[in-house]
Amino acid sequence: MALKSKDIVENFYQSNFYKDKEVFKQYLHPEAKLDWYGTTGLRKLDYNGLAEIREELSKSYESLRAQIDKTVARKDDVAIHFTYHVKTIENPDEEMPLAHFIAIWELKDGKLYKGVQISQPGEEIETNPEE
Repeated sequence: MALKSKDIVENFYQSNFYKDKEVFKQYLHPEAKLDWYGTTGLRKLDYNGLAEIREELSKSYESLRAQIDKTVARKDDVAIHFTYHVKTIENPDEEMPLAHFIAIWELKDGKLYKGVQISQPGEEIETNPEE
């Protein structure tokens, strides 16, 4: 049975794609494109640009864990809100939030195809702030 679009996107972010090129290839369409709005502005990435980021992540982080807050899917369109937590190679005993993300992906052939993503630097979020 084929995975649902929501499961494909969640599985990608929770996978070890940053350490394993084959896992990366399993989830990303060869014609993938991502428009990423971050603190430094807009980055337009194709498959190769995303592969370069994957390589940077593999060199910089001992672990990368996605804490998914919400995922919404409609057919082959999926929106996901999550925070990446990392352990650096320099400090593998301490996990810290790297960044908060909202991404919307269109899937094609069961893979992430066209996306837009917004991120901001990580910080601890108070889940029940006092009013």
